[in-house]
Amino acid sequence: MYAIVEEGSRQHRAEAGSILHLDERPVEVGQRLELTRVLLLRDENGAVVGQPLVPGAKVVVEVLGEDKVKTVTQKFRRRKASKRLKGHTQRYVRVKVVEIVKPGNDTAASA
Repeated sequence: MYAIVEEGSRQHRAEAGSILHLDERPVEVGQRLELTRVLLLRDENGAVVGQPLVPGAKVVVEVLGEDKVKTVTQKFRRRKASKRLKGHTQRYVRVKVVEIVKPGNDTAASA
């Protein structure tokens, strides 16, 4: 079972037990969050596609910590002795998917 969730400006494929990197937010390690913007839900019976969201579906995640990723953009023109280097450090929150809650009945797929 998996779900496609929208968080921020990105879409993530969430399976029970998988690790996701979400945009930075003020959270504590061990805190649980609910991602309610579920666009697609797939299980053994087939897929449910939202119009635009699947009503009643949610993904519960647990915060594991924070990550930082350095992003570098480099421009180089040959034979002109011109090089330009720009970059920034993007911060993320690393989370683990605990369960995916289906709409209607309260059965969930947990890790």
